[in-house]
Amino acid sequence: MTSSNVASASRALPYRARGSLKGRTILMSGGSRGIGLAIATRAARDGANIVIMAKTGEPHPKLQGTVFTAAEQLEAAGGQALPLVGDVRNDGDVAAAVAAAVERFGGIDVVVNNASAIDLSRTDAIDMKRYDLMQDINVRGTFLLSKLALPALRKSGNAHILTLSPPLNLDPKWAGMHLAYTMAKYGMSLTTLGLAEELKNDGVSVNSLWPCTLIDTAAIRNMPGGAQIVQAARGSDIMADAAHAVLTGANLGNGSAINTGNFYTDEEVLRAAGVSDFRPYSLGAAEEKLVPDIFL
Repeated sequence: MTSSNVASASRALPYRARGSLKGRTILMSGGSRGIGLAIATRAARDGANIVIMAKTGEPHPKLQGTVFTAAEQLEAAGGQALPLVGDVRNDGDVAAAVAAAVERFGGIDVVVNNASAIDLSRTDAIDMKRYDLMQDINVRGTFLLSKLALPALRKSGNAHILTLSPPLNLDPKWAGMHLAYTMAKYGMSLTTLGLAEELKNDGVSVNSLWPCTLIDTAAIRNMPGGAQIVQAARGSDIMADAAHAVLTGANLGNGSAINTGNFYTDEEVLRAAGVSDFRPYSLGAAEEKLVPDIFL
């Protein structure tokens, strides 16, 4: 478990589910640790089937968790898990993951585009290999996994594509701060915008979800000063609860016949689900001391 997973297991959280993911099959990119694993674990507690495709088949020297340890955690939580070692940049790996999910569980109900690379360097400092990595994982990977899963999703009665990407905020400061990363994350969000419109008559919901504050993950803890930085973060369980609320069709007050084409924040979703006190999600910092996330 990540530190935030351990923390969530030891305290009561305010979200009270109004629906269940029991029996649904979720295909997730990444998910061997961090926010993706937290979302998958929350679904597993309902009895969901989770297929995780991630590159980490062997232990990482600095980051805890592999697809196999993640699968063990999901099954211990009450779900069924299929761990797959694969790279979202590789067409064959993604096609094989979709096929394996259909073969093992009979279909796909949910795709979670969780895999993402980050580099906040400014334009003159960014290495083009890092630029290409972000474009390939964030934009192309999200597009490819969504595209190849569409035939299976169209057969589901509860089809949903959920992408962890921000609202399309065109305030120039976000492009000016870290242009390469902004383009990569906004590419994921444009995929949400476009697919929601393209699939609006196919019964497939397409939405994005983004945290309002910094989230405690192993990747951040391994950054210089990370142990101090995460003290002003929330645990990944807030994103897990928000994703659960979106995927179970919580009344989010948008008034539309189909819940699609939205760029939700975790707080927005959970407020609509009845949460008013977000302090239990914090690692201890006062609400006014939490570090806001970018793009908001």
